[in-house]
Amino acid sequence: MPHRIAVVVLDQFAPLDLGVPGQVFHTAESPDGEKLYEVVTCSPGRAPVRCSAGYAVLPDHDLDVLDTADTVLVPGIHGGPTLTDGVISDELREALQGRPRTMSICTGAFVLAAAGLLDGRRATTHWRNVALFATLFPDVELDPDVLFVDDGDVLTSAGVAAGLDLCLHLIRRDHGSEVANRAARRCVMPPWRDGGQAQYIDRPLPQDGAGGTAATRAWMLTHLETPLDLSALAEHARMSVRTFTRRFREETGVSPARWLTAQRVQHARRLLETSDVGVEEVARLSGFGSAVSLRQHLHAAVGVSPLAYRSTFRRL
Repeated sequence: MPHRIAVVVLDQFAPLDLGVPGQVFHTAESPDGEKLYEVVTCSPGRAPVRCSAGYAVLPDHDLDVLDTADTVLVPGIHGGPTLTDGVISDELREALQGRPRTMSICTGAFVLAAAGLLDGRRATTHWRNVALFATLFPDVELDPDVLFVDDGDVLTSAGVAAGLDLCLHLIRRDHGSEVANRAARRCVMPPWRDGGQAQYIDRPLPQDGAGGTAATRAWMLTHLETPLDLSALAEHARMSVRTFTRRFREETGVSPARWLTAQRVQHARRLLETSDVGVEEVARLSGFGSAVSLRQHLHAAVGVSPLAYRSTFRRL
């Protein structure tokens, strides 16, 4: 049976956030064309729900459908007591409890937090709402910069288009890079943006007139197997090490070393999924140098060894 995703639609929902899961998960197919996900929608009492764009939708189900769901997803909302006071109804709070996997897009994180699902956990939301979120939910470990956060059975994304990234990430996590990449092509979007990539936050641009690091990041991706230190990267970008490091963090939200490690892990995952080369060769081609180093970084990223990872995705 396809993996069932139940989308909980609430008053003043963000229309794109509702459309994204239905579109992205619908395109995820096995190599023989089998649909891998089923998306259903619900609302409290199966009542019509209005969005922020001035129209209403009528979900097919009430909240009882959550009992049949493998994953529950809450789209963002653009108003109401959840955003102002951090509260939800007792009915909705009870319905969200104890689900196998729960995720939110944008300000849907407010709903998960109001249900107590994010206490003591790392999460994110739209950058414009982080100050309010932190005030309403001080027990949540809020990361205000990233595109999405995967905390195992609870996942949250930043605003609007970051929901696309989170849905593709979930497909990749469930079924591997090839399935996720095919879904991305169907949606005419880039197949991968690292969850740690910075949100497009409204903040002042640097004033010193130096160029960006995009060209160097592209160059790094073609030299993953090569030892790359900060001085070599700064030289390629024609900047000082200090300026390059600062610019890189401003543009990506992370340090050059963290970004490079994430890209190497992704390349190693693709090789493990799609090729028969040995683990030592995967480690060399992805720039980790040794199977021990690859094992450490892959385990830190996805919690399994290279052989276990390959075995899992070869069975899909």
